[in-house]
Amino acid sequence: MRRLSSAAVLAAIVLLPIATRAADPIPHDSIFPPWQHGANNDARDRGLSFTVPEIDNLADFHGNLSDPKLVLYVGGNYFFAMAPLTAAFEQQHPEFKGRIYWETIPPGLLVKQIEAGGTVTSGNMTWTVKPDAYFAGLNKVQGLIDQGVLAGPPVPYVTNTLTIMVPAGNPGHVKGLFDLARPDLHLAMPNPEFEGVANQIESSLKKAGGDALATAVYKTKVADGSTVLTHIHHRQTPLFLMQGRAQAGVTWQSEAVFQEGIGNPISHVDIPTRQNATAVYAGAEAKDAPHPQAARLWLAFIRSPTALAIFARYGFKPFTKAASAD
Repeated sequence: MRRLSSAAVLAAIVLLPIATRAADPIPHDSIFPPWQHGANNDARDRGLSFTVPEIDNLADFHGNLSDPKLVLYVGGNYFFAMAPLTAAFEQQHPEFKGRIYWETIPPGLLVKQIEAGGTVTSGNMTWTVKPDAYFAGLNKVQGLIDQGVLAGPPVPYVTNTLTIMVPAGNPGHVKGLFDLARPDLHLAMPNPEFEGVANQIESSLKKAGGDALATAVYKTKVADGSTVLTHIHHRQTPLFLMQGRAQAGVTWQSEAVFQEGIGNPISHVDIPTRQNATAVYAGAEAKDAPHPQAARLWLAFIRSPTALAIFARYGFKPFTKAASAD
């Protein structure tokens, strides 16, 4: 009997990689970023067009560095809204046409760039561009104001909630957050070191299944390889799902709305309100901003009815004091 039990355990260990393998890749011709066909580039004269998806692709750096009149460091989870926001802003302020540069990497990495004096390296290219304004979660922005990195007060503008992003057809048969603990389910999850959304996700996991669920997703499954932590979840999570490397990942619901809207083979599973988390998005002027007046114009614009209508296309809701309390 003892031999049989040992054999059964050994068989389970050998077969574990097969059981936990993610779904087969979804065939699709354009699953690689930047996904917007140049719409997020504010430069007027683009010269040689050289973008090779998956090979040479700076998806989260936008515009012309030569002589920008406004530089924005934007937490990446609404990168898709920046093109229409910029177009609307430039209609109101035509002097900025083609002169706005923005980045949409995770907020924690943007802070590291600020600490580096605005210098960043991607691949073989290094450049320096200091921010006029910074945008992330309200708590993050307030913390940076308290540290003297940003100039207050913070300007809150919209809120967002979480969802479970899955490949089209939901091959992992995910019904809710509790399913994320299943050993057969491969996950792509935001890395707490770089991405503030991980804090809201952990809170939601605890609401749904207590500390045990949060531990299973962010410790046990990370250790055994069935949870992959992303560096830039708004790009990696949908890409990993479409490549078959994962079957689920928690993201902001607006990101799933965008992916579905552009026709990528992505879907989502709603998280009930009682288990969900609400983020408040805010911005503030950078200390020693190169273009402080331009920063103030954008901060005023970002909470205007025009901007809020653009955010609403992706499911964002206007900020209210009630949302802040939540």
